[in-house]
Amino acid sequence: MSDFWDNIFRFPRFFVSSTLGLILTIIGPFFNLLRSPNYINFSNNNLIYTDIFISYFKINAEFR
Repeated sequence: MSDFWDNIFRFPRFFVSSTLGLILTIIGPFFNLLRSPNYINFSNNNLIYTDIFISYFKINAEFR
């Protein structure tokens, strides 16, 4: 029975670490893209930020 409770107490830690790993895996390529020398000038960064901003609000509008 103690194994059961050990697993119950470990589950939140597993859930948090799995969720963080998923988020970092999804967001990681965007950080690498922004650090790349091709995207250093202002116009390209501005385009990327604008695209992310517009996409964010379009996705949120679908949930309302």
